Amino acid sequence: KGKCPEDGWDESTIELFLHELAIMDSNNFLGNCGVGEREGRVASGLVARRHYRLIHGIGRSGDISAVQPKAAGSSLLNKLTNSVVLDVIKLAGVRTVTSCFVVPMATGMSLTLCFLTLRHKRPKAKYIIWPRIDQKSCFKSMITAGFEPVVIENVLEGDELRTDLKAVEAKIKALGAENILCVHSTTSCFAPRVPDRLEELAVICANYDIPHIVNNAYGVQSSKCMHLIQQGARVGRIDAFVQSLDKNFMVPVGGAIIAGFNESFIQEISKMYPGRASASPSLDVLITLLSLGASGYKKLLKERKEMFSYLSSELKKLADNHNERLLDTPHNPISLAMSLKNLDETNDAAVTQLGSMLFTRQVSGARVVPCGSVQTVNNYTFKGFMSHANDYPCAYLNAASAIGIKKQDVDVFLKRLDKCLKTFRKEAKQEKSINEISDSNTATEQLED
Repeated sequence: KGKCPEDGWDESTIELFLHELAIMDSNNFLGNCGVGEREGRVASGLVARRHYRLIHGIGRSGDISAVQPKAAGSSLLNKLTNSVVLDVIKLAGVRTVTSCFVVPMATGMSLTLCFLTLRHKRPKAKYIIWPRIDQKSCFKSMITAGFEPVVIENVLEGDELRTDLKAVEAKIKALGAENILCVHSTTSCFAPRVPDRLEELAVICANYDIPHIVNNAYGVQSSKCMHLIQQGARVGRIDAFVQSLDKNFMVPVGGAIIAGFNESFIQEISKMYPGRASASPSLDVLITLLSLGASGYKKLLKERKEMFSYLSSELKKLADNHNERLLDTPHNPISLAMSLKNLDETNDAAVTQLGSMLFTRQVSGARVVPCGSVQTVNNYTFKGFMSHANDYPCAYLNAASAIGIKKQDVDVFLKRLDKCLKTFRKEAKQEKSINEISDSNTATEQLED
């Protein structure tokens, strides 16, 4: 049926299934006589076993989704994977999605492929409207495709950084709709930035007949991000949305899903991919989803949401204990931010030093963001880089509740963060005492003189 099974399969069943697919590929036929340049020959038995002897990859030279006659098993694997993944995207909240395919590139290059496909539809266009998010790969995806990003600064509303819709529309009018390739929006992001106002952007794109590509990097795991995409497509225009395999399905880095609501456009993108492609990302995600089943994946989504609430409440307590505060970002369903105002006032290096301390204590994924850092990416200079704004009011620390996170991860992180912050407070107290003694001695000496 091409659906994700409700209950997960055991490993021996999955392996039997993969071996059945593999014997349909010509390189595994007993009497095969190959005289071409690409015959699925593998020198190492270890490599062959690692790939379950599915060596031919997916697609043909002109279309990544096309069936390869001498690789019937690999072609079936590809079609089944795309079908199962489409089922899971619907399950996660985008009910009206019509088509998707797994591509063996991470999110940034997959976005580039979307932009290159749009180039043929809009030959005059040279600009991409991009509400700012300080993440290098999505910025580079536009540069690599040969377009000029038009950066729209975010608006500060309370603690949150939100889409400046007026600036987007003003820029479209100034540049001319025909000169704009697309609007490139974002769902999943680091707090205090929150998902773009997708519904409003989709309406603007529909009104001006401009394509809309959504970077949904790790948004599949969030019902809120998926709801925004569903609503955007319902009220306006969303041409494609791209998501990472590793961040949403806990598989190795190297694959993404390009999905959309117009099947012919998604097929155009798949035909834009030059040559055949590695089957590894498709194989990894199919094995994972067969192992989890629909019920197992839904359980992971539920646990992630529960851990977000737990992380939020516990991080707020810790922030209060250190005279800091958990930034109020209710529109961000995955990432949280805690102010580091007192730390920032201690000395300029204290914030980045905290990041180093956490990393050496085996806390990965937490980001510390100092005020005022400047970075140049492809000749574009970002002020306040990593904070998604030129002048965010305070330094802060990020932590995220992503799929697969456990209560133990949250508890250990909070314990280590607490210890690091106490170390800074102790050092600051000692330094203050030394300064007071020094000031006192100076005053005494002045009196004696």
